[in-house]
Amino acid sequence: MRKMSVRNRKTLVTAVALTAGLTLAAVTPALAGSGVSHAPRAAAVSSAQGDPRNVTQRVADFYGAYIDSVWDNEDPAAAADAKALRAFYLSSAAQKKVAAYEEKNHADGILFAQNVPVKWKVVYTGSGAGHATSRVTLTWSDGAGAQVTKIDVLSDLKTLKITDLKPVR
Repeated sequence: MRKMSVRNRKTLVTAVALTAGLTLAAVTPALAGSGVSHAPRAAAVSSAQGDPRNVTQRVADFYGAYIDSVWDNEDPAAAADAKALRAFYLSSAAQKKVAAYEEKNHADGILFAQNVPVKWKVVYTGSGAGHATSRVTLTWSDGAGAQVTKIDVLSDLKTLKITDLKPVR
């Protein structure tokens, strides 16, 4: 296992803190409300930051943009956006694996579902052999009984491309 540099640790800590803040900002309005709404929500967080060199941040960027794209399914550009995001963030082998999953299961091979989550979170879970693993947690509704699924995402540390996605059972 490679030792993590101070800069990468600081970036990771910043990403985790930002994720925690964004999660809290997303959960607080949901806990205060009584019903599910698709109306836009104002975030309590007034700023966000990222680093395109950080592999976990790239996975978070991908899932954030991808979920936004498929959520807005009435926008004619949404399908093209989702396809372009896949082409940019996934290796060609991962794209083929996702397509095979979709053909077999008639479900989205990025989300491993037929619907779209209302929230997502990404955390770094480890690295080795030139790859890093991030765990993506998808939340499918608001409220205390919300269903949650998890996906382990493997990324190449050199190219930063996603090379594999596996639902956590």
